[in-house]
Amino acid sequence: MQQPREPGATAHAGWAPLPAPRRMPERLSVRDQVLDELRDALLAGELPPGSVHSAPVLAARYGVSATPVREAMQLLAREGAVEVLPNRGFRVACHTERDLAQIAEVRMLVEIPVVLALARTLPGARWEALRPLAAAAVAAAAAGERAGYAEADRAFHRAVLGLAGNPHMVAVADDLHRRAQWPATAPVLGGRPTLLAHAAQHDELLTALAGGAPAEHLLRDHLASTP
Repeated sequence: MQQPREPGATAHAGWAPLPAPRRMPERLSVRDQVLDELRDALLAGELPPGSVHSAPVLAARYGVSATPVREAMQLLAREGAVEVLPNRGFRVACHTERDLAQIAEVRMLVEIPVVLALARTLPGARWEALRPLAAAAVAAAAAGERAGYAEADRAFHRAVLGLAGNPHMVAVADDLHRRAQWPATAPVLGGRPTLLAHAAQHDELLTALAGGAPAEHLLRDHLASTP
């Protein structure tokens, strides 16, 4: 068994020297900032479904170079928010009623069994502890902050599913949830619930879970009606 090398000792056969520390490129933090801005713009309807946008134009809008914009848009493409148009830029995806129904179906397959299993084992106090997250969603809804509500809604669901102790499942469910929140076509938007109505369902769900009442129908309706 090799003995630890003393600090400052010279590397020799059998030892691989550690690489020198390096700073991460600044453009990565810029990309993340642009990504947040683009997500907010999408949720606010500033970049409507079907609209086409070029990286240079968006870069001018945010006062950055085109590179972080392209990187951010590529990430959004992986999330299903935009489509890449070679040599043209990016088009905001047009999600139909069928698209949203299919996403909701998969979310139900993932989330409902987990929550029902938790409901059989967790005491009511664990569910009551999530009330502040439900209240945060109501506050964002009351303020009409669609982007803020989208994050609050996902935070609530991440916390609920996080009680199962499986971060991989939470990550999969959160990705599906984000996809359900992206802009939809006009007919679909007309059939979506208001933010306040959707936020109120969080409290209803917690009340049922904390009191040991049936909750499957509440959760199923909630997942099927992302605003």
